[in-house]
Amino acid sequence: MIRLFAALSIPPGISEGLIRRQSGLHEARWRPAEAFHITLRFFGDIPETAAADLDLELSRIAFRPLDLELKGVGAFGEGADIHAVWAGVADHPGLTRLHRACESAARRAGLAPDGRRYRPHVTLAYLRRADPADVAHWIAANDLLNSPAFRAEGFGLYSSWQTQEGSRYRLERAYPI
Repeated sequence: MIRLFAALSIPPGISEGLIRRQSGLHEARWRPAEAFHITLRFFGDIPETAAADLDLELSRIAFRPLDLELKGVGAFGEGADIHAVWAGVADHPGLTRLHRACESAARRAGLAPDGRRYRPHVTLAYLRRADPADVAHWIAANDLLNSPAFRAEGFGLYSSWQTQEGSRYRLERAYPI
C-alpha cells in the first residue's frame, strides 16, 4: 500500500511569504516550505497495482498553464476541534477543471469517488488543542494575504508517510503540460 495525492507545488518566492506568517499560534506544528502544496486530489492508501493504473490515467490529463494566487487564510474545524490553519487559493476555473480531471482519472483507475467538497488551500500548520481565540486572532492578523500570481505548468503525484515530525512527502511522478 502507498498513500498518494496529486498536487501543485508552491514556488520558493511564494513559500517565503507563507513562512513569514508562521508565528503567533502556540502548539502549532508549522509546515516546512518544501511541504507546501495545493492538493488536487487525495487518493489515500492504495495498492501498488492501483498506483500504476492511477499514474497512467494522470499522465493523460491535458491542461493549460494556470496563473494562480493565494488569497486569505482560514482554519479547518471549529472550537476545540480546530486542527489546521491554511492559506486560501483565489478562485480559478482552470484549477477546478484540473481537480475534476484528477477525480476522473482516479475513477478510471478504479478508485472510489472523493465525496468531500474541493477547497483549494495550502496547509500552513497542524494544531492540537488550539485556543479558538488565538486562531481567530491569527486569522484576523493574516487574512489580507494576497500573493503575487505564480504559474503552475505541471502537477505531481506525491507519496506521503507519517513521521514524529509530521507528514513527509516525496514526488513520485511529475506531469508537465
